[in-house]
Amino acid sequence: MILSFNLFFSLTHLVCHTCFKRHAKLHRCGQCKFAHYCDRTCQKDAWVNHKNECAAIKKHGKAPNENIRLAARIMWRIEREGGGLTEGCFVSIDSLQNHVEHFGEEEKKELRLDLESFLEFWPHDGKQFAMQYISHILGVINCNGFTLSDQRGLQAVGVGIFPNLCLVNHDCWPNCTVIFNNGKIELRALGKISIGEELTVSYVDFLNVCEDRRQQLKKQYYFDCTCEHCQKGIKDDLMLAVKEEEKPSPEVVKDVIQFSKEAIEKIDKARSEGLYKEVVKLCRACLEKQEPVLGDTNIYMLRILSILSEVLSYLQHVDEAAGYSKRMADGYLKLYHPNNAQLGMALMRAGVTHWHAGLIEAGHGMICKAYAILLVTHGPTHPITKDLEAMRIQTEMELRMFQQNEFMYYKMREAALQNQQIQVLPEPTNEISPGIFQKKQ
Repeated sequence: MILSFNLFFSLTHLVCHTCFKRHAKLHRCGQCKFAHYCDRTCQKDAWVNHKNECAAIKKHGKAPNENIRLAARIMWRIEREGGGLTEGCFVSIDSLQNHVEHFGEEEKKELRLDLESFLEFWPHDGKQFAMQYISHILGVINCNGFTLSDQRGLQAVGVGIFPNLCLVNHDCWPNCTVIFNNGKIELRALGKISIGEELTVSYVDFLNVCEDRRQQLKKQYYFDCTCEHCQKGIKDDLMLAVKEEEKPSPEVVKDVIQFSKEAIEKIDKARSEGLYKEVVKLCRACLEKQEPVLGDTNIYMLRILSILSEVLSYLQHVDEAAGYSKRMADGYLKLYHPNNAQLGMALMRAGVTHWHAGLIEAGHGMICKAYAILLVTHGPTHPITKDLEAMRIQTEMELRMFQQNEFMYYKMREAALQNQQIQVLPEPTNEISPGIFQKKQ
């Protein structure tokens, strides 16, 4: 059950505010000039939640940040329906943890600024809430906001509050995952769950050593992770693997990892500025340093391989991208839970890259693996799973053609490519991938 949601400020003119579809031409709200919709149907469906917001934005002169807008939407819903439990909720927003008492000085300063912004935005003729209660709502959003993805599940586009979801605890190796599917939140099992076994999800990406995950969880969600993987440091050795043949000294490893961290900062900056050729140059220089020292599952090398394969695919250098994406996928398969959504998406990306490069056997195999994972994590009705099913059927047909007559397959492929440009991944971004809980950055 969703209590309320909001789009990230940077995407409000690119994504429909109701269904989260991306559209080149969205219809703008004629009153506030802020909200955008696919069509009249989406606009009509949004009106209950947008009505008060629309008037407030119009009167205020501009829209505040997403946390203020989300807090206001929650307050307006409480104003309409009253506090306590809403239909379909097992817990009220009043009962959720806000962790305001754990805030550091910087977080307290941000909270004070948000309070000021909220009071400026909130209508003076509306129901007036106590400062302590507004602080509680802002605190809940800060540590319990759930990241929402676009309709295809490829990009984080907003944040929502789902009280029932907040009851599910964290585990770095969870038995469930959370997916936003066609406007509904779904808690999906990743495998068999025993009677009486606690349902868990991961609040953070697993692809970090346990100490880094624990620090992230403590900083963002104010608890110490005691899951088995953190207590035993499971897979840390693989994530920090070095070459076995000629084992490098600890000093050399330390230098290469420091070089990698600095390179990733430069790469992220270049990506944010759209300097993709510079990204490729930086990634290649980093790999040149990493390859003689780091192992194939080392997370610093995998991050570079992931970025490089994605950017090369976007630049349509698919032959080269395929090699890097294969190494990335092989590393991920050794680290992630076999039914991890991030693993499924990475395999899909690698499979499509191989397919576009004419490596139909490897491409079809990866797409099939990705489809099997996303059937579990996303379910058969999710748009991305449907896309993958279409790819699986297409590549299976092409693979049969390849096996029957390899020469004819490549001739037909060459002719098709001359008539139609290869469709590749969307423009690379530094935006956070769809995850579980999203703390305000």
